[in-house]
Amino acid sequence: MKAGAALRRGELVAFPTETVYGLGADATNARAVAGIYEAKGRPRFNPLIVHVDTIMAAERIAHVSPKARRLAAAFWPGALTLVLRLRPDASIADLVTAGLDTVAVRVPDHAVALALIAAAGCPIAAPSANRSGHVSPTLAAHVAEDLGDAPAFILDAGPTAHGLESTILDASGDAIVLLRAGAVTMEAIERALGEVVVRASEAAADQPIAPGQLASHYAPRAPLRLNAREVHPGEALLAFGADVPVHAGALINLSATGNLVEAAANLFAALRSLDALHPDGIAVMPVPEHGLGAAINDRLRRGAAPRK
Repeated sequence: MKAGAALRRGELVAFPTETVYGLGADATNARAVAGIYEAKGRPRFNPLIVHVDTIMAAERIAHVSPKARRLAAAFWPGALTLVLRLRPDASIADLVTAGLDTVAVRVPDHAVALALIAAAGCPIAAPSANRSGHVSPTLAAHVAEDLGDAPAFILDAGPTAHGLESTILDASGDAIVLLRAGAVTMEAIERALGEVVVRASEAAADQPIAPGQLASHYAPRAPLRLNAREVHPGEALLAFGADVPVHAGALINLSATGNLVEAAANLFAALRSLDALHPDGIAVMPVPEHGLGAAINDRLRRGAAPRK
């Protein structure tokens, strides 16, 4: 695969996963990883997720505790990222971990992503393939729109299945802590683990130990107004469910039937489409705070947070 050779040469490759498209670099090559930060305009204190193809590969770079192993067995390959203690002899570039003694790792559940990891022969550091803080990409066209020719290759496999990033758990200590809600629900995680998962404090927002913890993130250019029951003049409407306010302007319904799986898959593409119309703002109807709704609302709250 030519894209695998490009990664070995220190170039960037955008690739699909089951969650969103990622912008990948050889996780052991500090110069290549620096290229990710440059292409995205990403803060250097914000760590990256390392993508590997097996739990054995994860064990070569991190200490996998018994609880972490149980979670990996239940959800890998899949949309779960585990923050683990970095092995002292791991060759992961410091920029990947933002200088921390932990590393975020996952095994993606996508044939193209796994083929790319195998072809590259190295762990791949990859955040979402978009400008930092902007809406995450669920189509190859979104990557090209945000990043232009920064990637040597953009591997196009159509729309992503989940449309939401991975759930991130801190599994580096005795307690399992939720750092970011995502495509794997908390209910499923707690069933697999057999215990309650701790929710992380928002105090970590300015010093994240995993991606997606910044207070302002996943943001369109137009301001978001959440839990809207009506639409103001000049606003576009991001709707959910059947009971939609009367609105003569731009409207996209995440799921007319109120299906949270469908809504999650449509979220980022819908935000991008409405934002491209340059409305004064985007009114967002309420989304239930359970199951995948927790992750959808997390992204919407961060997208609506004050910009720094």
